[in-house]
Amino acid sequence: MLSNRESARRSRMRKQQHFDDLISQAAELKNQNSQLTELTERLQSLNSVLRFLEEFSGMAMDIPEIPDQLLKPWQLPRPSQPISATADMFQF
Repeated sequence: MLSNRESARRSRMRKQQHFDDLISQAAELKNQNSQLTELTERLQSLNSVLRFLEEFSGMAMDIPEIPDQLLKPWQLPRPSQPISATADMFQF
Protein backbone atom coordinates (compact mmCIF):
# COMPACT_ATOMS: atom_id res chain seq x y z
CA MET A 1 0.00 0.00 0.00
CA LEU A 2 2.91 2.31 0.75
CA SER A 3 4.34 1.85 -2.74
CA ASN A 4 0.96 2.71 -4.30
CA ARG A 5 0.82 5.96 -2.32
CA GLU A 6 4.39 6.79 -3.29
CA SER A 7 3.60 6.11 -6.94
CA ALA A 8 0.53 8.37 -6.76
CA ARG A 9 2.60 11.11 -5.11
CA ARG A 10 5.24 10.91 -7.84
CA SER A 11 2.52 10.99 -10.48
CA ARG A 12 1.02 14.14 -8.93
CA MET A 13 4.46 15.75 -8.80
CA ARG A 14 5.09 14.97 -12.49
CA LYS A 15 1.67 16.32 -13.39
CA GLN A 16 2.32 19.53 -11.44
CA GLN A 17 5.76 19.93 -13.04
CA HIS A 18 4.26 19.47 -16.50
CA PHE A 19 1.56 22.03 -15.68
CA ASP A 20 4.18 24.52 -14.45
CA ASP A 21 6.22 23.98 -17.63
CA LEU A 22 3.15 24.66 -19.78
CA ILE A 23 2.38 27.86 -17.85
CA SER A 24 5.98 29.01 -18.34
CA GLN A 25 5.87 28.18 -22.04
CA ALA A 26 2.57 30.07 -22.47
CA ALA A 27 4.07 33.15 -20.79
CA GLU A 28 7.12 32.99 -23.07
CA LEU A 29 4.94 32.66 -26.19
CA LYS A 30 2.81 35.63 -25.10
CA ASN A 31 5.99 37.67 -24.65
CA GLN A 32 7.26 36.70 -28.11
CA ASN A 33 3.87 37.49 -29.63
CA SER A 34 3.90 40.91 -28.00
CA GLN A 35 7.39 41.64 -29.34
CA LEU A 36 6.43 40.55 -32.85
CA THR A 37 3.29 42.68 -32.76
CA GLU A 38 5.33 45.71 -31.69
CA LEU A 39 7.88 45.08 -34.43
CA THR A 40 5.11 44.79 -37.03
CA GLU A 41 3.62 48.10 -35.90
CA ARG A 42 7.03 49.79 -36.09
CA LEU A 43 7.66 48.48 -39.60
CA GLN A 44 4.24 49.63 -40.77
CA SER A 45 4.90 53.05 -39.25
CA LEU A 46 8.25 53.31 -41.04
CA ASN A 47 6.56 52.25 -44.26
CA SER A 48 4.04 55.08 -43.83
CA VAL A 49 6.86 57.57 -43.28
CA LEU A 50 8.59 56.36 -46.44
CA ARG A 51 5.38 56.71 -48.44
CA PHE A 52 4.92 60.25 -47.12
CA LEU A 53 8.51 61.17 -48.00
CA GLU A 54 8.04 59.72 -51.47
CA GLU A 55 4.97 61.87 -52.07
CA PHE A 56 6.56 64.95 -50.52
CA SER A 57 9.86 64.78 -52.37
CA GLY A 58 8.41 63.68 -55.69
CA MET A 59 10.87 60.84 -55.93
CA ALA A 60 9.55 57.69 -57.48
CA MET A 61 10.22 54.82 -55.13
CA ASP A 62 8.58 51.43 -55.27
CA ILE A 63 7.77 50.51 -51.69
CA PRO A 64 6.01 47.14 -51.62
CA GLU A 65 3.34 46.56 -49.04
CA ILE A 66 4.59 44.64 -46.03
CA PRO A 67 2.87 41.25 -46.05
CA ASP A 68 0.86 40.53 -42.95
CA GLN A 69 2.21 37.01 -42.53
CA LEU A 70 2.40 37.27 -38.77
CA LEU A 71 -1.35 37.50 -38.54
CA LYS A 72 -2.08 35.10 -41.40
CA PRO A 73 0.70 32.47 -41.46
CA TRP A 74 -1.50 30.04 -43.39
CA GLN A 75 -1.39 32.33 -46.46
CA LEU A 76 2.26 32.04 -47.35
CA PRO A 77 3.28 33.61 -50.66
CA ARG A 78 3.94 31.20 -53.50
CA PRO A 79 5.71 32.03 -56.74
CA SER A 80 3.38 31.75 -59.71
CA GLN A 81 4.35 29.25 -62.35
CA PRO A 82 3.73 30.26 -65.97
CA ILE A 83 1.79 27.89 -68.19
CA SER A 84 3.62 27.31 -71.44
CA ALA A 85 2.04 26.01 -74.61
CA THR A 86 3.89 24.71 -77.63
CA ALA A 87 2.88 25.24 -81.27
CA ASP A 88 2.43 21.53 -81.97
CA MET A 89 -0.03 21.27 -79.10
CA PHE A 90 -2.85 22.66 -81.25
CA GLN A 91 -2.52 20.50 -84.38
CA PHE A 92 -5.77 19.41 -85.96
